[in-house]
Amino acid sequence: MRKRSFITAAAALTAVGGATFAYASLIERNLFTLRRFDVPVLEPDAEPLRILHLSDLHMMPEQRRKQDWVAALIGTDPDLVITTGDNLSSPYAVPGVLRALEPFLDRPGAFVFGSNDYRGPVFKNPLRYVLPGEREYVQGVDLPTDDLRAALVDAGWADLNNARTVLKAGGRSIELAGVDDPHVERDDYASVAGSISSGADLHLGVTHTPASRVLNAMAADGFSLLLAGHTHGGQVCVPFYGALATNCDLPQSMAKGLHRWPGSDSWLHVSAGLGTHPTAPMRFACRPEASLLTLIPR
Repeated sequence: MRKRSFITAAAALTAVGGATFAYASLIERNLFTLRRFDVPVLEPDAEPLRILHLSDLHMMPEQRRKQDWVAALIGTDPDLVITTGDNLSSPYAVPGVLRALEPFLDRPGAFVFGSNDYRGPVFKNPLRYVLPGEREYVQGVDLPTDDLRAALVDAGWADLNNARTVLKAGGRSIELAGVDDPHVERDDYASVAGSISSGADLHLGVTHTPASRVLNAMAADGFSLLLAGHTHGGQVCVPFYGALATNCDLPQSMAKGLHRWPGSDSWLHVSAGLGTHPTAPMRFACRPEASLLTLIPR
C-alpha cells in the first residue's frame, strides 16, 4: 500500500512539474505586460513626462508577436523612449528589433547595449545563476552590433554607451549619462562622470546591468532616476518570495520594479524585460514586461 501511495505521489509531482514547465515555456513567456509607475522626480508644478522603458528583447527573427506587441506601445504616447540593452539573440534579428521599434523612431530616444548585443547566447546550466561562486562569461557568435547602432543613431536616438548628452523631450531639457554593459566590464563611467548640470530639467542615468559600482556613482553625481535591465526580474521566480537571482550584485528584492537606491535620493527602475535566453525560453511568476514611467513632481 505504501509503495502504491509513493508511486501515486511521484506521478502527481511529475504531472505538476510537467504542467508548470509547459505553462512557463509556452504561456507565461508570451504574456507581455505593461507596468505603470509614477516617479516623483520633477520640480513642483511641472507637467508630467512619460518615459517608455524597454529592455532585454532578446529578439529572434521569427518573434513577430513580440514585435507587434512592442510596436503597439506607441499608443502610450511616450515623450521619451529608453532601451537598456540585450536587444538581439540572433545574427539575423536586427530587422525584427527595428520592426518593433519603428513607431518610436521619430520620438526622442536613447539606448545602451548589453552583452547580448555583442555576442550571441550559448547554452548554460540554469543552476549556475543560483549557485555560489564566480561564473565565467561564455560568449557566442558575433552579432551585428554596428548595424543596430547605426540604425538607432540615424533615427536620432542618443547612443549612451559610455557617453553623456542633453536632449529635448516633452518640452524639457534632459541630461543623460550611460555606460556600456558592466556585466562584461565594458563600462567606463569615469569617462562621463561629474555632477549633474543645473541647466537641465531632469537627469537620467542608464545602464544595462544594475551593478552597484555604476549605480552608486550615478547617484553620487545627482542623477535622479536610474534605469537598468539585465535581471529578467529573476525570470523564474518563487510565488510569494520573488527572484532567486539577479545575475549581478543587485539585491534580489530589487530584481524588478521601482525602488529607492540605498543611501541616496535617486530612484532606480529595473525592467524585468520582454525576452528570455533562447536556450531557456521560459518565465514563471515573472511575466515579460515593458514599463511606462510617468514622472511627476516630488
